[in-house]
Amino acid sequence: MKFFLDPEKPLETCQETSCAGCNVNNELNCHFNLHQLIQFIMNVSLVIIFGGIALYYYNPLTIIPWIVMFLLYFGLVEIRVMCSHCPHYAETETSTLKCWANYGSPKIWKYRPVTMSSAEKIVFILSILIIWIYPVIFMILSQNYVFIILYFVFSTFVFYLMRDKMCRICINFACPLNIVDTSTRENFLKHNPEIEDAWEKEKLRN
Repeated sequence: MKFFLDPEKPLETCQETSCAGCNVNNELNCHFNLHQLIQFIMNVSLVIIFGGIALYYYNPLTIIPWIVMFLLYFGLVEIRVMCSHCPHYAETETSTLKCWANYGSPKIWKYRPVTMSSAEKIVFILSILIIWIYPVIFMILSQNYVFIILYFVFSTFVFYLMRDKMCRICINFACPLNIVDTSTRENFLKHNPEIEDAWEKEKLRN
């Protein structure tokens, strides 16, 4: 069982035969590793743990719906609307995702090398907001304003880290949070012509 993709083996969407000397590797994260997974978990845990404490403080039972939201969204919905557009999703040697954000999630949807539709972007962003706001509702009901302030501070800090350390080097250009610059995107697409072709055909249709 492979925990992560071979860092020396090009992605299946890539036309290169070796990663040695590839200029894309220095600009984007084509492969993931344990350090990145731990970093991601530690970052998001700040918000999740604090939100969980706030819910427990109000009523331990309120944690259950939140857990269900996480499982349904990150294990099912997000995989469809966002992850299925990612080049990592095209890897056939594994039936689960080997990335930092949804590690271990089953690839039950078809790989789609095109941009996210407007509906998918709405579902993606709105679902995250609902999950994030849920603990705030109970913080307000319990009048725990210190928790609210700290929750916002932690969330802002984690969002900044994600954007600066991960979204800046992520190869899922379909994601609305992706901030990889245009030249780097074009460089990646030159190595992945099938993805580039799919994006060009979609532009013509639209």
